[in-house]
Amino acid sequence: MPRVPFHYIDLRTFCYETEDEKRVEEALRTFLPDDFELDRIESTGHHGDRIVVFSARVERADDLRYVLSKIRDLDDFEALLEELDQRVTDNTEFFLRLDKQAAFKGDVARGGGLTLRAKVEAYPAKKEAAVENARDALLGDE
Repeated sequence: MPRVPFHYIDLRTFCYETEDEKRVEEALRTFLPDDFELDRIESTGHHGDRIVVFSARVERADDLRYVLSKIRDLDDFEALLEELDQRVTDNTEFFLRLDKQAAFKGDVARGGGLTLRAKVEAYPAKKEAAVENARDALLGDE
């Protein structure tokens, strides 16, 4: 199986006081393999409201492939590929925002609520190489 040119993928979402914690966790799990361990941190907002931050760092190759396979389910996947140059930074990081409501329903869509940040492998560590590696990884075995 080919290697995955990512050091890691971080996924994160916030659960605000008005949201159901189990539903928000379920939305994040849409992008993760079964029984993947989540970090849960409780915080307090500016006005004293409770905020729970759910996050996961994916590092194993099979788990990285799983997350990437979910990203391929985007309706506008081709548009995402076309804008990779804007989504990969000079520090070889790939950013994508995903729709939390859609994820709760098991769907994959771009939007707000979930943040994906991935460190792309690139040698030398140049943006151009990272964009190509990210493109190859997103396209997978196709």
